[in-house]
Amino acid sequence: MSQQPPDRSTASRPDASMSLLTNVMDHSLDDGYAEASARRKADGSAGLPRTLKAKFGLAACLVLAALVVTLGAAQARVAAPVLAKEREELIDRIGEETAAADNLEAQVDKLRDDVGSRQRKALEKHGGDQGELVALLAGATPVEGPGVKLVVDDAKGTDQGGGGPRETSGFSDTGRVRDRDLQRVVNGLWQSGAEAIAINGQRLTALSAIRAAGDAILVDNRPLVPPYTVLAVGDGKPLSSAFQDSADGQYLQALKDTFDIRTSTSVQEKVSLQVAPSLIVRTAEPYKAADTGSGAAETGKGTS
Repeated sequence: MSQQPPDRSTASRPDASMSLLTNVMDHSLDDGYAEASARRKADGSAGLPRTLKAKFGLAACLVLAALVVTLGAAQARVAAPVLAKEREELIDRIGEETAAADNLEAQVDKLRDDVGSRQRKALEKHGGDQGELVALLAGATPVEGPGVKLVVDDAKGTDQGGGGPRETSGFSDTGRVRDRDLQRVVNGLWQSGAEAIAINGQRLTALSAIRAAGDAILVDNRPLVPPYTVLAVGDGKPLSSAFQDSADGQYLQALKDTFDIRTSTSVQEKVSLQVAPSLIVRTAEPYKAADTGSGAAETGKGTS
């Protein structure tokens, strides 16, 4: 009688398909290590030392380890106050040096203001018939009167491309206001009859420079942020009409039409401009004292 084959569904193990994992779990300890452990158990060498000499050696090692840990902890405790004291001294020194630097900076600002005040008085007193005009162009005196307020701001949208009024200027044609744009606005206002101009409160003089540093616009090395508010003192309505009809006014209108740069112009009944923050002296003549019996020292002209 033929014998029935075994039923594979009941004879095979559920984890037969994971033989590698099963082998790893069943033989977690390497065979060599298992054999060495069994051999030491057989000859009685496994576990704690049994001889007196071995026990003394183990105790000595434990005592030495405890001594090292104790000495390390004691040294750390002794050194902690010293480090804390040195840290406090360093913090005090930093505070003292910072206060000294602030004091020196305050003295520099005070001396700079004093020099600027003396320069303005010298321009007003020794300018002769042109003294008032020289002081005005140098920004040495505050100005107040009718004028024009011009606000220029970046476009709301994203950068735009294509040809436009700035295609030969070296700048990318985008909706951001560039230093060249402000240069043309200021020059157009001067040519249209403006007597004094300021951008975001920064008074312009005959020697002012409008430059770019990356994406920032600098006026006399001071960074400005949009919107750019240009205040010009002059004959209000005629000044505004003359600027809008000028080439620079048409240039600004082209920027608005092409790149959506936001601009607004309004006539102001009263515009107040402060003095320039600093004056640049190109030539100077030292003060000559009156002649005395012993004679006065000769002085000459200097340039800076």
